Amino acid sequence: MKKIGLLILSLITVLILTGCGQTKEKTITVVGSSAVQPLAESASEIYSEQNKGVYINVQGGGTGTGLSQIQSGAVDIGNSDLFAQEKKGIDAKQLVDYKICVVGIVPVVNKDLKIKNLTLTQLRKIFAGQITNWQDVGGPNLPITIINRASGSGTRSVFEKSVMNNLETKKSQEQDSSGMVRQIIANTPGSISYLAMPYINSDVKTLKVDGHEATKQNIVDNKWTIWSYEHMYIQKNGDPLAKEFIDFILSKHVQKNVVEKMRYIPISEMNYQKDDHGKTTKIGGK
Repeated sequence: MKKIGLLILSLITVLILTGCGQTKEKTITVVGSSAVQPLAESASEIYSEQNKGVYINVQGGGTGTGLSQIQSGAVDIGNSDLFAQEKKGIDAKQLVDYKICVVGIVPVVNKDLKIKNLTLTQLRKIFAGQITNWQDVGGPNLPITIINRASGSGTRSVFEKSVMNNLETKKSQEQDSSGMVRQIIANTPGSISYLAMPYINSDVKTLKVDGHEATKQNIVDNKWTIWSYEHMYIQKNGDPLAKEFIDFILSKHVQKNVVEKMRYIPISEMNYQKDDHGKTTKIGGK
């Protein structure tokens, strides 16, 4: 009996020690805006490397999905290109807003198109369907093919608020994915759409608007007016780990070494600010 008792005690000791040695895995889910998705994915990889046992599950789905999912408590963080109060059906008072950076939205065309610049009025008329051929804006005799983002897209909302001046966008082919938009533009002569700056590569051609390029300095000085904040929303009593991850993204190291390198802009560098109505004002002292 004594030997049996010692054996049981030994087994209990082993189980306790094994349990103490295990690392409990934690997961938080981040869903929403495709414009902020590349940043969230890059930051999540670094964060998980530095915090063993923590996994950040990043998904797209668009701003509308991000806001509705965080409001319902289905996810830990909802990514958005818009202020929550701009989205119908969202109770912004129940959420906590963290603006993590600024992103520029840029009109893009097929790279073979011989057009470099449009006025804001021309851009508006193209997406309203009032200009339908590139020869009407100094280009070749070629029909304009509009590729739009889906109606729940925050990128689309930002573009329409910044460009359309309450004019209705022409019904056209719609895409949920920024990557798919880029691919279609690359393969379709005469096509035009718009992308967040982190998605732009050599497959497509960017356009100037009113002679201004979508550079970092032009966005900082509001000479390029098609830009928005990237938001991460959490619930007021959400998982503390979600707030820790957001604080990590807002840290100086990540802002300098990840945010800027991916062509987002740290908010601290902006000379102008926007409110939830789209009103832009110069930041005092800058």
